[in-house]
Amino acid sequence: MTSGITADLSGTWTLGDRPVNRIGFGAMRLTGNAEGTPSDRDRAVGVLRRAVELGVNHIDTAAFYFSALRSANELINRALAPYPDDLVIATKVGPGRDPSGEWLPLARPDQLRGQVEENLRQLGRDHLDLVNLRQHGLDSVAEHFGALAELRDAGLIRHLGLSNVRPAHLPQAQAIAPVVCVQNQYGLHLRRSEALLSTCGEQGIAFVPFFAIAGAGRDAGGVADDQAVRTIAAARGVTPAQVRLAWTLHQGQHVLAIPGTGDPDHLLDNLAAATLRLTAQELERLTAA
Repeated sequence: MTSGITADLSGTWTLGDRPVNRIGFGAMRLTGNAEGTPSDRDRAVGVLRRAVELGVNHIDTAAFYFSALRSANELINRALAPYPDDLVIATKVGPGRDPSGEWLPLARPDQLRGQVEENLRQLGRDHLDLVNLRQHGLDSVAEHFGALAELRDAGLIRHLGLSNVRPAHLPQAQAIAPVVCVQNQYGLHLRRSEALLSTCGEQGIAFVPFFAIAGAGRDAGGVADDQAVRTIAAARGVTPAQVRLAWTLHQGQHVLAIPGTGDPDHLLDNLAAATLRLTAQELERLTAA
């Protein structure tokens, strides 16, 4: 299923003012292995380069994606700089971690410039294509989003988005500056963000789900593959993860997937999932399950 596979087979969406293929790449998994050891640097660099060779032009990252010896941003810099003109690198600010990896309180609005500048330094850029404000516990995102809008006006950021938000947060941000994407946890077994997915589709905003293909474990809230996923995967000769990713892409042309991996074979599997055309009956069965 992976012969001749490229990211452009997933279709395109205009993210801000740049067309991107609907299958992108999430950089979080580049920094460490499942058992907690640092990733192999050369392999991670190779996966990034291969992804771009295969047409991936939307990469999601963050300065807080790091392990004891690896930084996702610096791996991206090493692998891809000087960057292709069509590549959109999206990053996130708000959360932070100290050098030991411990999480820090959500940044104050006046601390966001420092986080933006850290992303700029690590990526080796003079501006960021897209910055998502990742909130946690805020009733209103207005003050934080306003601080990012000032940095956009100053030329440090090209476009703004939101991450980990509730429906009420979107109009709060839109009253300040345009929102080009919403990045929330969403997948076949994680549908709390369906209202936002629908709103984004109505307004022409990209919806970028994270953990969309995690079928079990911490990243998926402990949900295992159910019988419908396993049955369809077996019938189609694909993996359960490919079924979940294909289902996600079927939820709207504005849905941009960012599956991440440090494995070159898994990279090909993820891209191949975009060619899996689920039937109406299969979609109905998966959605009902």
